[in-house]
Amino acid sequence: MDAAVEKLGALVDDWVRDHSAQLISTRRHLHAHPELAFAEFETTSFLEQRLHGLNPRRLPTGTGLVVEVGSGEPVVVLRADIDALPINDLKDVPYASTKEGLAHACGHDVHTTVVLGVALAFSELGGLPGRVRCVFQPAEETLPGGATEVVAAGVLDGASRAFALHCDPSVPAGKVGLRAGAITAACDRMDVSLMGPGGHTARPQLTVDLVDALGRVITEVPALLSRQVDPRAGMSLVWGAVNAGIAANAIPQRGHLRGTVRVLDRDAWKDAEDLIRALVERVAATTGAQVDVDYVRGVPPVVNDPRSVALLRSAALETVGTENVVLSPQSMGGEDFGWFADVLPIALARLGTHGGGPPLDLHRGMFDVDERAIGIGVRLLAHTVLHALTADAHPART
Repeated sequence: MDAAVEKLGALVDDWVRDHSAQLISTRRHLHAHPELAFAEFETTSFLEQRLHGLNPRRLPTGTGLVVEVGSGEPVVVLRADIDALPINDLKDVPYASTKEGLAHACGHDVHTTVVLGVALAFSELGGLPGRVRCVFQPAEETLPGGATEVVAAGVLDGASRAFALHCDPSVPAGKVGLRAGAITAACDRMDVSLMGPGGHTARPQLTVDLVDALGRVITEVPALLSRQVDPRAGMSLVWGAVNAGIAANAIPQRGHLRGTVRVLDRDAWKDAEDLIRALVERVAATTGAQVDVDYVRGVPPVVNDPRSVALLRSAALETVGTENVVLSPQSMGGEDFGWFADVLPIALARLGTHGGGPPLDLHRGMFDVDERAIGIGVRLLAHTVLHALTADAHPART
């Protein structure tokens, strides 16, 4: 980077230091006012107020925003997710959720604060060698995710690459986790219904033993799947719910299974539905049960572009230093940021948020973060923008 861009990076660091209390206050406001997918109206209005003067525009869904800072080319995208989860906030803190049954238990309040901070810092400082397009996306916690709406609306058009981060409570605050290639898995949902005539448990030979059929599907389909797919694809079928019958001496007429399919390889994910449907039908056929499969395609894996990860790494070295950049393990959790890869190269970083004591895991009512991570996140993404704009303005020759 040239001297002017390096100076801008130093000014961002100073801005974050001077606005630390404001960033924490913003995060706490968002944490106290969680909203579910596609209902993030208060959150969107709050962000509009904070971005007043930058001409933010709402997404076609009615919630979520897009705002640009800077001018000219290239364009780099930063993405934050703004929705919360339908669980109770169990923390005894002043900023606990004010809405019964809703909580920011996945760190989206932090992600939103970080990207907002980057937008505000660059708007005040000026001098960007291009544009940063900040996307405040709704409905990450749904399937197939609000990212599909962002892509469909053309929000990513003309941009060179996109970056995001996600809180990681297993990593201490002050550290950043990076990984090239798949960092999260595709996640699909499957409901299986088995049907038979029912009957007496004394005479299973005269009917379809539906509970036995369910047991066979439960055990045999995952086993068969492990022999049909390259193990390096990381495909996993895990059942989460099973239901059939009431009486001990009556074979039921209907039974249900629910589970998730997770895959690290994007090509394998494309074929997963057809393969698993065929396996379920094959196993069910041996029992005589009728079968119905409702397969819901969810989100693709997040496959980090190596060049984009290298840009994140350069920024992380400037932000937290070599000793605090760690290799992030692959996660079988889902993340709809993967849809952005249909349009442009992407990279997702892990932001350490653990402040000591037992880790406060994601999607739990006690989840919280060490708020020192917020400023680190702002600096990380701001420096990443500077590296990416510089690199994409002068692409390497091949």
